[in-house]
Amino acid sequence: MTLLTSIDVFAGAGGLSYGLTVEGFKVVAAVEIDPTSAKSYNLNHPHTNVIVNDIRQVSGSQLLKQAGLAPGELDLLTGCPPCQAFSTLRTRRRIQQLNDPSKELIIEMLRLVRSMRPRAVIVENVPGLAGDKRFADFLIGLKQAGYQSTYAVLNASDFGVPQRRKRLILIALKGREIPPGWSSYHCEGRTVRDAISHLAPAGTSGDILHDIPENRTPAMMSRIRATPKNGGSRSDIPSELQCACHERIDGFKDVYSRMAWDDVSPTITSGCNNPSRGRFLHPEENRAITLREAALLQAFPQCYQFCLDRGKEHVASQIGNAFPPDMIRPIARVIRHELSV
Repeated sequence: MTLLTSIDVFAGAGGLSYGLTVEGFKVVAAVEIDPTSAKSYNLNHPHTNVIVNDIRQVSGSQLLKQAGLAPGELDLLTGCPPCQAFSTLRTRRRIQQLNDPSKELIIEMLRLVRSMRPRAVIVENVPGLAGDKRFADFLIGLKQAGYQSTYAVLNASDFGVPQRRKRLILIALKGREIPPGWSSYHCEGRTVRDAISHLAPAGTSGDILHDIPENRTPAMMSRIRATPKNGGSRSDIPSELQCACHERIDGFKDVYSRMAWDDVSPTITSGCNNPSRGRFLHPEENRAITLREAALLQAFPQCYQFCLDRGKEHVASQIGNAFPPDMIRPIARVIRHELSV
């Protein structure tokens, strides 16, 4: 099988790159601004040349030179620009800034497309991106550069990821039509049980991501023990165990709640190891899910490594911000087929 070339920008810990690699792409270069995430990337993709820099300081010619390619020779350019500025949760909390600089990063993708002229492009982001003027400008820019493009909001659970996670996926092809049905993929769903029930007990497994201990107050442990197994919520515990702040606030009902064994997990976020940030308690054990469990719920293979240089919270962020590898794979197969005919 001839390997097609790919460059991954905003690469993070390498989830998207991993999915591409499984589907026969050779990721020849990657760009990631965060050094610790770049270390995680390197642990799992040792043959990819990772540029640790702000994408705004990286030129298309620099990337092509690193890959030994000329403009027009790269098969696929992929990117997952930071999505926090487009998050509906941020909007509800009224902390979204209309001029957040991270919103401009989608235009940096367009700059690279114009200079590198890849045969295909994939962009991933939160659904809220579709309503932003910068995304409309991006679509216009792609058309002007000779690309056909389309996008859809897809749910990771339809791709076999054991998680409820909606993402906007855009694909673009230079000089050719987008194949119909590129996003019409549905496989048998996987559950939390399918993803994590096989693991050895946390704390004794020998896997550092599964063994990092928790430190909870006695009061909090009482609340966790009182939360019903297999999908129970904080609203199910006796009122005398409720946090005072939860008594006053009606929203965020999923915090300090359990996942259900035979359902998909909620969206794995950067707070996935903290039960105060969502439904991140283990279905039956009296603890939050471990970092390894979070990574498995994101469809990373169990052998995938994450750099702990900046502690477990930063690993949680790497995992929560990743693109689930299994979600890109069917789309990568479509792109591969189109580029091979």
